[in-house]
Amino acid sequence: MSKRIRAPEPERSNRSRQVAELLPAVGGAAFRRFGFVQSSIVTRWPEIVGDRLAKVSAPESIRFPHGKKQDGVLTLTVRGAHAAMMSHITPEIMERVNRFFGYAAVARVTIRQGEVAPRAERRAPPSIKAVPAELGASLKTIADPELKAVLEALAAGIGNQPLLPVVK
Repeated sequence: MSKRIRAPEPERSNRSRQVAELLPAVGGAAFRRFGFVQSSIVTRWPEIVGDRLAKVSAPESIRFPHGKKQDGVLTLTVRGAHAAMMSHITPEIMERVNRFFGYAAVARVTIRQGEVAPRAERRAPPSIKAVPAELGASLKTIADPELKAVLEALAAGIGNQPLLPVVK
């Protein structure tokens, strides 16, 4: 009788994973299907062209020549009458997009008139609550305002936690 030796099974990670950990793969496949090699151009469009232009335009796709990742054609959807203005500043848009990618990814920009979905407004961070006196007394000597604000927020968070019962 010959016995077969089984290869050991790979360890499974039966752990719960964060949604943020799963989304890049899901979003990446969808963006590649529609011509976006890097989905960050869509999510960071306001940073690339500025808030004023991002309100009236949105990147639709980037098409590259077969087998290349440069000299692509960026297609923008632009709201109504703003298309004429955008056509005049396409060299600046190409420069900003190429600076974002770090190489000459876009060689041409095409503009399509259409409706641009409004972007979700960025929410301001929640206001910092008052720091308890016993926690904040040691923070008064810190000169750096940014560090002081972070430490005050940490102290406020610690001060707002409910007290745990003492088990004897």
